[in-house]
Amino acid sequence: MRGKELLQQAFALKETDRTPWVPFVGVHAASLLGVTAEEYLKSDKLIVEGVSKAIELYNPDGIPIVFDLQLEAECMGCGLVWADENPPSVHSHPLMEGVELKDLKIPTINDGRIPVVLEATRQLRAKYPDLALYGLITGPFTLGLHLLGTEIFMKMFMDEQYVHDLMAFCTRVCNTMTDYYKSAGCDVVAVVDPMTSQIGPDQFEQFVTQYCTEVFAHIKAQEMYSSFFVCGQAQHNIEVMCACKPDNISIDENIPLEYVKDICLKNGISFGGNLLLTVALLMGTTEDCERNAVDCMDIGGNKGFILAPGCDLAYSTPKENLLAITNLITDDYRRDVVRALEAKVTNVTPIDKAVYGSSPKVIMDVICSRL
Repeated sequence: MRGKELLQQAFALKETDRTPWVPFVGVHAASLLGVTAEEYLKSDKLIVEGVSKAIELYNPDGIPIVFDLQLEAECMGCGLVWADENPPSVHSHPLMEGVELKDLKIPTINDGRIPVVLEATRQLRAKYPDLALYGLITGPFTLGLHLLGTEIFMKMFMDEQYVHDLMAFCTRVCNTMTDYYKSAGCDVVAVVDPMTSQIGPDQFEQFVTQYCTEVFAHIKAQEMYSSFFVCGQAQHNIEVMCACKPDNISIDENIPLEYVKDICLKNGISFGGNLLLTVALLMGTTEDCERNAVDCMDIGGNKGFILAPGCDLAYSTPKENLLAITNLITDDYRRDVVRALEAKVTNVTPIDKAVYGSSPKVIMDVICSRL
């Protein structure tokens, strides 16, 4: 069993005969083709070729069409800065530049790069009927920050109604994008809202819960599965994320997988993650990636768990590292070998992710590589 059927079992909290595998291939697919991120994200032809190449190599059960949290914002007037090896970043915010909230328009199916992404979705749906396709939408809080900038945090104290009005608008955008992905053939809509990690549970319940709950209810009404993606140290918000009633919560390496498993299963929600994006997948050896994957699979178990990177894969992630994980998933013997080898290693102290983000001081990690 593989593909959509296997993921459906995981979403439904049924035991699976093996761990479902969903590599979050974003602009890493551009590297597989030898093109820049900008060229890739502006071409439905290249997106189809890149995702197809990733499917051919990594044999996933599900895969995103694109991983671009600026898609909707660009359509509504946010200026973007493009890079060769990263998705674009937002550098201007219309609501800080004189545009009124009432004048913002929900993107149509013909605006910006939406037609590019939807055409790629339709082609990939026809090409891979048994694979679960993920349509990613920018979560309402992160989209609100794109539109308003960091002023949103001040507005949360000084003008609560404005933030609620903004969140209601962003929710309508999310629901509209869900409809677009449904019509193009997606099976799963992932609400990617990384900036919620910057607020506490009280602020989440005040400004996010009702809107994300509406988004997940709308996804369910479209007979699709939903996932709530969050990046960063968001452990404090896992409970309130569950209260929004997604089918799945996917987290990165900043949050202990054991913790997320306990909270999600208690709430009847599947969970995914949290392969180490940088120290293992990007900069580690194939053996590092195998050990990390086995650790995740052993913790996650065979009920409700989906193996995935902590967020979208870096452009230059070595394909050998991802191939090592791909091969491991269906090779019981190799997993036993990895466990046996790890048991013999006595001079390596594992990272204690349970304390991540708990320091009273700001900690900056600087990772350097030789040119």
